[in-house]
Amino acid sequence: MDALLIALLGSLVGEIGDKGQLLALALAARFQRNGAVIAGVAAAAIANAAIGAAAGAFLAPMLGSDARLLFLALALIFLGGGMLWPVGPPDVLANWRLGPFLTTALGLFILGFGDGAQFLILAIAVRTADPLLAATGGAIGIIAATVPVVLLRDRLFKALPLRVIRRGGGVLMLVIGLAVTVSALHLA
Repeated sequence: MDALLIALLGSLVGEIGDKGQLLALALAARFQRNGAVIAGVAAAAIANAAIGAAAGAFLAPMLGSDARLLFLALALIFLGGGMLWPVGPPDVLANWRLGPFLTTALGLFILGFGDGAQFLILAIAVRTADPLLAATGGAIGIIAATVPVVLLRDRLFKALPLRVIRRGGGVLMLVIGLAVTVSALHLA
């Protein structure tokens, strides 16, 4: 159950104000077909989470307990650092003529491949040896962060202080990552 909750919360916080939300906003405005865009968001999130969890399941048996914990610490630190980094606008895929579902699914899949949330899902799968729950939690977190953008569009960005959320979340992830590092290295 830890894998599910940590992946869900980490992915949710990590996606707020990130390029995935900005791309989903642009595609929702372009296509005006919320259902197809949301289905594309879900497909991309599930695929990226499954890949991250599968990689974690592959790596887990090769690492000792402290190495798995250190791997999780690094994922949290990288996610936190990425959240503190300024987010530029993504390519809105204007030349893609695949329709709303495929454009959203492929665009967000490519954008999310190797992203902080996927790396966190991988690290949680490594640490907990429960890749199914890590993938499920991560996918739910990514979907929960992105679907409101499709439904509410710019109103969501105007209502939420995204910079404060991203900076606060980034600092929180860094602090948690450093605390996990201290535990993994037996420094305290």
